[in-house]
Amino acid sequence: MSYEKVLQAKKIIVGTKQTVKALRNGNVKEVLVASDADPHVTASVVSTAKETNTPVIYVDSMKSLGKACGIEVAASTVAITH
Repeated sequence: MSYEKVLQAKKIIVGTKQTVKALRNGNVKEVLVASDADPHVTASVVSTAKETNTPVIYVDSMKSLGKACGIEVAASTVAITH
């Protein structure tokens, strides 16, 4: 599943503000967005990803996404960088 990509990635960026910044800089291969995250929070990431033609993958859970990143809190968005 997509959580595997996070575990195998060499460099990730966690959080919406940092993800949007990395997308605008062209440093992102793909973005993972938790389906249970508030759409108001993730909207800027999804729209910026569309603008930059970056693939967006939806995963089930913020909690599981955070765990896959190695953090102890939930994560709404994660960017896998080049």
